[in-house]
Amino acid sequence: MTVYGYARVSNTDQNLDIQIAALKAAGCEKVSCEKVSGTSTNGRQELEKLLEFVEAGDTIVITRIDRLARSIGDLQDIVRELKSKGVAIKATEQPIDMTTAAGKCFLDMLGVFAEFETNLRKERQMEGIAKAKAAGVYKGRPPSVDCAKVLQLKAEGWKPSQIAKKLKISRASVYRC
Repeated sequence: MTVYGYARVSNTDQNLDIQIAALKAAGCEKVSCEKVSGTSTNGRQELEKLLEFVEAGDTIVITRIDRLARSIGDLQDIVRELKSKGVAIKATEQPIDMTTAAGKCFLDMLGVFAEFETNLRKERQMEGIAKAKAAGVYKGRPPSVDCAKVLQLKAEGWKPSQIAKKLKISRASVYRC
């Protein structure tokens, strides 16, 4: 009957300290932390280890549901897995009671809102990129290959492998030019 904490932020610029402090205050004996997006469970090694390690009677504590998953599908998969193992889930900032129908409904609603928030953020980002492109501000990454140089060498009779070696680029880049 161990209480484990799980803290997650989306990128390396963000800080985990507030979550860790809240989880320790909630009685977590061990806190697993990672700095990775919550939109998918892929690449979340600390979460994977925690899900494999916990056993019946244990509890996983998070600060908010969106720290566990930002996808309703992933959240439901995680909850099903933990429930089948007899592991409880608690959130320090949200009242979750998985033993009642209302608690399960509330959990699902929180998951839907977390996914909705992610989708809104993506939409705003795409709108911003489209606006910047229209204004000529957003041009993307500068080209890493000088296609004019590739074409010049080709015109001089160089073979693609030779061009790639000379310019220190891949043959695929040569063919793209």
